[in-house]
Amino acid sequence: MTVGDSNDAETILDERYAVTVPAKFRERLDLEPGNRLRWTVTNDGRLLGEIVRERYGVAEELDPIDIEEETDAVVDTEELAYEVD
Repeated sequence: MTVGDSNDAETILDERYAVTVPAKFRERLDLEPGNRLRWTVTNDGRLLGEIVRERYGVAEELDPIDIEEETDAVVDTEELAYEVD
């Protein structure tokens, strides 16, 4: 990436350590207030920001299945937790 590239922009860290995502990136990535970003620092000192895309409702259209027995997910999970060595 070169300076002046359409994928390049600078922002200023304010007193609260916040930055404003430039409009061209907000529009290109369809970002809205409240979207989550995940930050990572690489070994060579780069700061990477990744959009956390939460997938609400991905299972809404699935029909429930009958496994012919009742289960209690909390109890089952707790029992499994104690079985792990």
